[in-house]
This record gives sequence, C-alpha cells and structure tokens, in this order.
Amino acid sequence: MNTDLYKKLHNEGLISDETLEKIIAKNTTPLFSLHWELKTLLYLGVTLLSTGLGVLIYKNIDTIGHQFILLFIAAICAGCFIYCIKNRNPFSREKSDSPSSFYDYILLLGCLSLLSFLGYLQFQYHVFGDNYGLATLIPMLILFYVAYEFDHIGILCMGITNLAIWLGLTVNPYTILSNGLGSNNSLIIPYLFLGLFLLAAGYVSERYNFKKHFKFTYQNFGLNISFLALFTGYFTTYDNALSFLWLIGVFVLAFILYTDALKNKSFYFLLLIILYAYTAISTLIVRVLFNMNSEAAFVMGLLYFIGSAICLIIALIQLNKKIKES
Repeated sequence: MNTDLYKKLHNEGLISDETLEKIIAKNTTPLFSLHWELKTLLYLGVTLLSTGLGVLIYKNIDTIGHQFILLFIAAICAGCFIYCIKNRNPFSREKSDSPSSFYDYILLLGCLSLLSFLGYLQFQYHVFGDNYGLATLIPMLILFYVAYEFDHIGILCMGITNLAIWLGLTVNPYTILSNGLGSNNSLIIPYLFLGLFLLAAGYVSERYNFKKHFKFTYQNFGLNISFLALFTGYFTTYDNALSFLWLIGVFVLAFILYTDALKNKSFYFLLLIILYAYTAISTLIVRVLFNMNSEAAFVMGLLYFIGSAICLIIALIQLNKKIKES
C-alpha cells in the first residue's frame, strides 16, 4: 500500500489523524492469509473422516451388519451429491469456479463414499461376479463424469487413477520400474499407451476448448508415465540392439512436448522434459564409457557429469528468462 498518498491527503486536510494512523497500522501489520491452511485442514478432515469410518466399520462389523453399513455409506454419498447439485454453478466448457472450498471437499467426500460403497458391495456380495474389469469400469466412468460435470481436478485425478486400474496398472513410478525391470515386460506397452492417451486427451481438451484447464493434469500424468515406460523398455532390452529405439522414442516425444511447453510458456514441463532428455543422453554416454572399461573412461565420466550439470543449470536459467520475457 502506498502510504505517501494518504500522508499527502492528510497534509491537505482531507483525512483525519485517526484515519491516517489506521492506514499506517494496517500497512505495517498486513492480514495473514489462511487460504492454504484451511484447504489443507479440509482435505485432512475428509481423509480422516473416510479413514475413521473404515476403522469403525472394521471393528464393529459383527454387531453393525453389512446392510446397515451399506445404507450408511449410501446415505453419506447421497447427501454429499444432493448438496453439491443444489449449490453447483451451471455447466460450462470453460473453467467454472467452485462456490466454496467447503463445496469442493463435500464433492470429494461424496466420490470417496461412492467408491467405498461400490467396493464394499463387490467385496461382500460380488454383484459383478468375477468381472473385475466391469467393477472398475463403472467407478471410472462415474468419476470422469463428475469431474467434468462439476469441474473438479481432484476427482479427475481419481478418474485417471481408476483408468490405470481398469487397464490392470497402477499409476506409480516405482511400480513401473520394478515391474518393467523384472520378467513381466508385457506391462511396458500398456503403460506407454496410457501415457500417450493422456497426452492426447490433454491436447484435445485445449484444441477444442473443452475444459482446457484439465490439460495440465492430463499432461502431467501422461508425460511422466510415457517417459518412464520408454526408459523401462530401454533398460529391459539393454542387451538387444533394438534397445536404442526406445531412446529414439524418448527424444521424439521430448521434442514434441518441448515445442508445446515453449508455446504455452510452461517452465514446469520444460524442466521435466529437459531432465528426461538429459537422462537419456547421459544413459548413452555412460553406456559408451562403460564399454571402454578403463580409468580414462571413469575420469571422462566424472568430467561429463560435472560439466553437463553446469550446462544444464545455465540452460534452465536461460529458458526461464526466455519464458518470462516472451
């Protein structure tokens, strides 16, 4: 706040001494925003409530009864969705602001309750039989519909996770690497397909201006999954001459996403892309030096990592300046 203006007004007799003192006091002790603290508490509240209900049900399953548990979960789910439907904003292809933070977490609680209800129904009564694909497909479709209908990025992330589960996967980098480096190489192609599909979904969202703010979420999942799948394919075929095709895929995908990140001035995605590309280049260099198997190769490797790290930092600084200036 510019207090000089108010002092000038005070000297001209336009504001009183008391008013000037209040303005100066407000400027020296500004209000502290509790926005993120309250959102964190709300998120923890929803998580603890869901966990607490699960523990309560588990410990009292013999006395409560399965039907009562299902009815109780269904009542919570229905109550949350009724509240959200009554207080929602009209549907829009553009970003729709939430009525309140409380609204967001009520919607999140409703979706978590719905997943609990469907999971409990399948576990206890096997309503879907042994068709686990259908048991995961229905929650996935519901989550994607709710995410778009109510414009909720958190629920979109849940939908993407359920999409991965439906494909028989888990969106987890550790699992990708541990499974891919093991004997089950059949996971690599589904992971790569999932990653490219999510990248395409982000592109379509922006291209046709339909919830284009969802692109960041789609691209964030898709970029990491795609690159990790490509690297996993490379390392699992390390002794094969065709292993370099996986790294070519890394460079092609990096170039496409790099162009898109520059276009959208996203330093976050530029950082990820450059780090993945740097890892690919370093992998090739280390492979060559390892095959040399000499002390000179070891020294060259140390010099490479020191020099490349410095160049990488300089490049990132220059890219950040370029984005800000453009």
